[in-house]
Amino acid sequence: MRRKRGGKNEIFKEDSIMKTRPSEYTDSGSLSGSLSSSPSGSPPDRFSSSPEGKPAGSPSGKNETRGVQILQGDPKKAIIKLAVPMMVAMSVQTIYQLVDTYWVSGLGSDALAAMGFVFPFFFISMALSNGLGIGGGAAISRRIGARDKAGADNVAVHTIIIMLLLVLAFTLPFYAFAPQIFTLVGAGKTTGLAVAYARVIFLGSLVVFFTNVANSILRAEGDSKRAMQAMILGAVLNIILDPIFIYTFDMGIAGAAWATLLSLGISSLMMLNWLFFRKDTFVSFNFKDFSFGKDIIKDIFNVAIPASAQQLSMSLTMLVMNLIIVAVSSTDGVAIYSTGWRVATIAIAPLVGIATAVISVSGAAFGARDFEKAEKAHTYATKLGLLIESGVAAFTFILAPQIAAIFTQAEEAAHIAPDLTHFLRVICVFYPTVSLGMLSTSFFQGVGKGVNAFVANLLRTIVLTPLFAALFAFNLEMGQVGAWWGIVAGNAIGAGVTFIWARLYLNGILKAESPGRPLEQSA
Repeated sequence: MRRKRGGKNEIFKEDSIMKTRPSEYTDSGSLSGSLSSSPSGSPPDRFSSSPEGKPAGSPSGKNETRGVQILQGDPKKAIIKLAVPMMVAMSVQTIYQLVDTYWVSGLGSDALAAMGFVFPFFFISMALSNGLGIGGGAAISRRIGARDKAGADNVAVHTIIIMLLLVLAFTLPFYAFAPQIFTLVGAGKTTGLAVAYARVIFLGSLVVFFTNVANSILRAEGDSKRAMQAMILGAVLNIILDPIFIYTFDMGIAGAAWATLLSLGISSLMMLNWLFFRKDTFVSFNFKDFSFGKDIIKDIFNVAIPASAQQLSMSLTMLVMNLIIVAVSSTDGVAIYSTGWRVATIAIAPLVGIATAVISVSGAAFGARDFEKAEKAHTYATKLGLLIESGVAAFTFILAPQIAAIFTQAEEAAHIAPDLTHFLRVICVFYPTVSLGMLSTSFFQGVGKGVNAFVANLLRTIVLTPLFAALFAFNLEMGQVGAWWGIVAGNAIGAGVTFIWARLYLNGILKAESPGRPLEQSA
């Protein structure tokens, strides 16, 4: 099939084009003719069949799941259906992080500071695994949109193999050199506590990596409900196990790490069963005669490397912020920053849920070359995020003293309560603007423009945030409070730039296409 555009002929392979025209989308968000809804009362992970009893829309013969039907339906409904379970899961997870911080706060401000020094390195493991999951997941979603089942399976297998290699590369050096690392980053008197906590986390890297990658694969095929179930199970178990390991077993800060590892391990076993033993997911895994495919690796890494680098840049920003804070304050300032930032993570948890939906929906839309659908998904998600975060910001500002009191009940931590309250009231100012940047970055990742997402994030985290933090803290002599306002200014400006870039990219594609016309009609 040939199609002329911009003076050049473009050739599309028949099996890479979504054969169902945009006009075939029904009001209910499902595909008429080619897909049928799942039987009444059947779980969402069951497969549906076409009226003729033949596999629907899958060249490999495996029926499409309800999640795949959602991805290929109405974009607004898809955002809601995929985002809500992940919003719930992310909220529960961030609540667990707050509970984790609460129990550790009982050990004193030094323990809180130690967690603050470890967090950037734990974030590195999350960055690598999440980045790989995002890259693999986006590639899977695009192949689902293009009706390429075999291609989606191959991407999933590549993603798991790459994950195992990354685990080895991460675990060995960080575990072996933990004392030297925390001495270099300025942990000082809290170095011993930081090493005790970090070495447990580093030892369990396989569990951390697999949890994030497996969850991304489930989300990529639209199965956000089971992704939510796995995340909630891990978070609830962690909430239960924290006080037992920290105080009952008298393991201190290392107990918090062991509780995290055990809960993630149980969550991983659940997803391992779904993906490899029960085998009722859309993607399938076949490791026999496996060999790396250059095109697949390139497709995954085009998003995975920038996404990992993007999150690694956040870890670097945290390290730089810790140094700035220690310079103008003390390790108490790091305790305030790390504790307050955990509160901020629960505030933006709804956006993370929406962002995961944007990656999958935009990826499937681009795979089907339905660019208007991608534009609608991005616009709707951004409006939804702005509305939610405005309410969360108001709530946080009003209840800041009460929130701070939760984490400063111990006598050793009580003295940081006023400063923590101030931090919470300053930082909530940028919550609404996060939706502009985060959801635009997720859009870029979904459509395979990982470098765009990385550059935009680099501008925000490595350039603008430390720059404004240092400017306000040192040059304007605002001290610790200046660092807080620097975080707000850097993030807000960076988010605005990212949103404008995403809209310009979308508008350029829509102008180059013939809006509202099926691909076959413009061939």
